[in-house]
Amino acid sequence: MELTDLVSPDRLIVGFQANGKPQLLAELARQAAMGTGRPQKEIADALQARESLGSTGVGSGIAIPHAQVSGLARFFGLFVRLNRPIDYDAIDGRRVDLVFLLLIPQNTKEHLHALAAISHRLRDPKIASNLRRAKSGLELYEALIGPL
Repeated sequence: MELTDLVSPDRLIVGFQANGKPQLLAELARQAAMGTGRPQKEIADALQARESLGSTGVGSGIAIPHAQVSGLARFFGLFVRLNRPIDYDAIDGRRVDLVFLLLIPQNTKEHLHALAAISHRLRDPKIASNLRRAKSGLELYEALIGPL
């Protein structure tokens, strides 16, 4: 699975504001509800249920919150770079500033490939550095995916 299957240039946000993990997840749910047409509460509840199993903070300042959401026809991705890092209970204890939200249709097994593709890109030190320096959504997209 390619990242271009998961996210588009209009779903990347520079300077996203959040004071902590609960507020971040709530705001991601709000953004995703607008992009998917699914109820915000349903998305927020699914994200919270997944976080209760263990943090999706994968280390190196990166989080990949994800959850299955009923009624989705296809994967939905949203990438944000926070304006300042927040505590996220990441596995390495580091604060998070790069966040890739992935919503997954129910009854699909492809989500492991999607998560692997996201993790592989974000954990590349050069890509992460470029994402942290990007000044616009287009620069984020080019750092994450490659030039348009």
